[in-house]
Amino acid sequence: MQNFNYMTPTRLIFGKGVVSQLPEVMSAFGKKILLTYGGGSIKKIGLYDKVKELLKDWEIVELSGIQPNPKYDPSVLEGVRLCKEHDIDVILAVGGGSVLDCSKAIAAGAKYDGDPWDLISYKVKAHAALPIVDIITLAATGSEYDAGGVISRTETNDKIGYIDPLLYPAVSFLDPTYTFTVSKKQTAAGCADAMNHIMEQYFCEDSTLLNDGFMEAALKSLMVNTVKCLKNPEDYTARAEMMLTCTYGCNGIYSLGSSQSGWPCHGMEHALSAYYDITHGEGLAIITPRWMKHILSEKTVSRFVKYGVNVFGIDPALDDFEIAERAIKATYDFFESIGIPMHLREVGIDESRIGEMAHHVAENEGLEEAWAPLLEKDIAEIFTESL
Repeated sequence: MQNFNYMTPTRLIFGKGVVSQLPEVMSAFGKKILLTYGGGSIKKIGLYDKVKELLKDWEIVELSGIQPNPKYDPSVLEGVRLCKEHDIDVILAVGGGSVLDCSKAIAAGAKYDGDPWDLISYKVKAHAALPIVDIITLAATGSEYDAGGVISRTETNDKIGYIDPLLYPAVSFLDPTYTFTVSKKQTAAGCADAMNHIMEQYFCEDSTLLNDGFMEAALKSLMVNTVKCLKNPEDYTARAEMMLTCTYGCNGIYSLGSSQSGWPCHGMEHALSAYYDITHGEGLAIITPRWMKHILSEKTVSRFVKYGVNVFGIDPALDDFEIAERAIKATYDFFESIGIPMHLREVGIDESRIGEMAHHVAENEGLEEAWAPLLEKDIAEIFTESL
């Protein structure tokens, strides 16, 4: 077991109607709020009006229009500008993981005098950040319980995971009823995103029986409950369990003491969604089984055996490589069964920029140090196999 130094300071408030506690929570942070949100879904479900009514005694400045794969320009830069201009005390992020990721970058940039990209690119370490409270409306990224976010810079095709302990939300509100109206496409993509968060921690050199059990149960929970959510979008129990499993997925709790994997599928998918702005979860679903197939070897097969037997119930008496191959196929088949397009061409990506993207990943993601090392040629092959 590896040494670790772990902290999760975020307060989770979970369940039906918990947003009513918002005034009590926000009173601890000051009177000037930057309210961040995306394309307007929070208005359709009545959450925007509810927040505004609950916080009628606060001064609220709004930043709307935050996109999936949140953009440095305009969203982060505009948010930083608003925070400084209005002397904001706290950020309230209402929406999915992209809104919260963007808000985290804004929170750090608001306390920095230089170009916020210095912080996101790790050129400079943040020394302070505004506090963040969030109301999550999509089960997927787990950003509500971790210290990181992913920001895209369109002009350079960079998509960077920005992580800093200062960026943990202070409080996260999780009401599963706000996910009832999430589309089938986004429900499925959220499942794929969370499953890959878990797989990125599962496939490593050194794990424990405890961690493996956590992660295997989480993967099964996501698969079972996603199917239920797709059949009945207002199944509260299924939405609630899916939401909580996603929340745990990316804050490290599933892998305390395990060795690092390098998160190779995220490293590769970041290029896909930076260059083509595709849905992150769909990109991960497409890449993951091809990555699995590419790295299957004498070194890695034992992890695939455990994964196949404990997650998919494959007969342990079979040959190791047969178990592994069946597990990879089962992974592919599940993603396909919940409606995810399983080829890059289906999401608008052809072979024309594969070499360019593979080079970008090889230069920026450090995957030569992953559990199963990937060189530029390996990355290009995985992209090609995913077409």
